Amino acid sequence: MDRYDISAFLSGLTKYRPGKRGPLVSVVSLSGVIGAMGGFRSGLSLASVEPVLERAFKPKKLKAVALAINSPGGSPVQSALIAKRIRALAAEKDVPVFAFAEDVAASGGYWLACAGDEIFAESSSIVGSIGVVSGGFGFPELLKRYGIERRLHTSGDKKAMLDPFSPEKAGDIKHLKALQAEIHDDFIGMVKERRGTRLIGVDKEVFSGAFWTGTKAKELGLIDGLGDLRSVMRDRFGDDVRLRPIKAHQSFWKRRFGGAELQNGLGVGFGQDLGDGLLGAVEERMIWNRFGL
Repeated sequence: MDRYDISAFLSGLTKYRPGKRGPLVSVVSLSGVIGAMGGFRSGLSLASVEPVLERAFKPKKLKAVALAINSPGGSPVQSALIAKRIRALAAEKDVPVFAFAEDVAASGGYWLACAGDEIFAESSSIVGSIGVVSGGFGFPELLKRYGIERRLHTSGDKKAMLDPFSPEKAGDIKHLKALQAEIHDDFIGMVKERRGTRLIGVDKEVFSGAFWTGTKAKELGLIDGLGDLRSVMRDRFGDDVRLRPIKAHQSFWKRRFGGAELQNGLGVGFGQDLGDGLLGAVEERMIWNRFGL
C-alpha cells in the first residue's frame, strides 16, 4: 500500500468511525410522593435525590439531563429544594434539562417539572394543580359520644391550633389560609419565572389549583410539547443518543425493607415502623387518588 492509499484508508476510518458512541443523556426518575412518608416508605426529598442528581450531571461530554417525573406532589419545601438543586447543577455544568411528565406531574410534581428548560407530557398525562391543600379529620363529637375526655395543656394560645380532637376555631382557619396563600404565591412566582411568556392561559385559571391533560396543559403553556422521553431525545439528539438511567445506590436491607434499621439481626422498632408504613401507604394512596390514579 503506497502513501496515497494509506492516507485514503485513514481518512476513511475517520469518516465512518464505526465505533463512535452517540450523544449521552442522563435520565433521572423522580417518582412518588414528595416528602417524608414514615415507616418503610420514603418519599422524594433533597437528601435522597441529591446524590443521584450529582451523578447525573457528572459526565464530561453530557448533552442533557432528562427528568422522568411521576409525582402527585407533597411537600412544597422539598419540591423547591430539589428544583433549586437541579437548576444549580444545570447552571454549573452548562447542561440543558428536559422534564417529562408520565402519569402525573401535579402540584409539587409540576414544581419539579419546572426545573426543566423544556417540559413534555403525554396527551393523557395529568399536569398542573398549582395550589396548596391541607386536609384532615375532626373527632370532637366522637369523643363526646363515647364519654372520652380530651386533656390538652399548652403554653401559647395557638400551640394546639387545628387539633383534630377539638372544635375548629375561625381564627385558626384564618391563620392556616394565610399560610397557604403565602406558599401559593411562592409557587405562582416560580412558575411565572420558569415559564415566562410561554404561559398562555389566564392567571385565574392556570393558578386555580385545577389540573388538566397534557393536551390542555400545552394549550395553557404549562408544557412545551407532547411526547415521550425516548422519542423527544432521539428527535433532539439523533437516533444514536445514549439514554443512561441514573439510579440511587441502596444497600440490600434498604432495598428489601425500605430503610428499616437492623441491629443484632433484629428490626429495632419493627412494629412501629410497620404501623407507620401502613399509615404512610394510606396517606400516599389518598394523594394519588386525587388525580384518579
